Amino acid sequence: MRKKPSCAGVLESNASQTPRIVVAGAGAVGCFVGGLLARAGHTVSFLGRRRIFDSLRDNGLWLTGYDGLDISLPADALDLHESPHILRKADIILVCVKSAATANMASLICDYAQDGAVVISLQNGMGHADTLRAALPEHDIRPAMVPFNVVPMAQGRFHRANSGDIVIGAGPHGLDTLLSNDAMTVTQSAEIEAFQWGKLLLNLNNAPNALSGLSLYQQLLSPQWRSLLAEQLEEALGVLRAHGCAVKPPIPVPMGLVPYILRLPTPLFRRIAARVLQIDPQARTSMAYDLDAGRPTEVDAFQGRIIAMGLEKSIPTPLSLSLLEKIKAAEEERAQGFRD
Repeated sequence: MRKKPSCAGVLESNASQTPRIVVAGAGAVGCFVGGLLARAGHTVSFLGRRRIFDSLRDNGLWLTGYDGLDISLPADALDLHESPHILRKADIILVCVKSAATANMASLICDYAQDGAVVISLQNGMGHADTLRAALPEHDIRPAMVPFNVVPMAQGRFHRANSGDIVIGAGPHGLDTLLSNDAMTVTQSAEIEAFQWGKLLLNLNNAPNALSGLSLYQQLLSPQWRSLLAEQLEEALGVLRAHGCAVKPPIPVPMGLVPYILRLPTPLFRRIAARVLQIDPQARTSMAYDLDAGRPTEVDAFQGRIIAMGLEKSIPTPLSLSLLEKIKAAEEERAQGFRD
């Protein structure tokens, strides 16, 4: 049986060495964050699927951004793995899989990774850290909030479409300093759950954006679509207040004011929004890209979560329910189209 280091942590035992980072789930966020870390000099391995790796092997990894970011890593500089055996070498594991795949990834980490490796959940939605902790009691598990959207493009390109800094749960090892670089800032917070709730509230717009067919920028300039988002936020905020959930949005505006701002006339909204959020004019949300590609979306982690919490407190959530049903119907329609 493979002997593992004690739960004191592999970062302490390997303090004199550069920690090896494994991106577990090399999709859009995983490739972008992992690529920035590799470019900054970290030892980074990517665990993912052939569908993405074939493009990376042909083209290398190209990272761009709304802010003019434009860097490339050649294919021969990328350490790509389709087998979970690479987890055995990890000091830090960045979990970047979709919500529904969390339990499976936790099982793989349990089977292969060293006890004490730090596991950071760079995932949308809530509760993933709890799933990881239940399966991985010997690991330092950190929830995180990634505020920006990463758009998968052709030829190994991944594009950061909006602004914001990553926040991870507070703990030892100085991970915020370790993971920060000139293209990506990471901070730590003891209030990480509040930041995650703030991001989930903003992610409620993923479903309307996917259904609209518009870019996020175009959608936010439409009074009708902004009004729908404002109503969704008010519905969800009522549910979170009933549960006593603290909320810290990833934008410098109190979340309670956001519905009011969304309902302002478009010229005034545009001026205020430009001060708090930079966004690529062509980008759409990740749910829109998943829907277009015939992949399952994370609507259950967003609207589904609010619906379930509303039921616990007997609070109706008709908007969340309606949008969830519309996305599920669109998923089935797209899947049928791909099958045909």
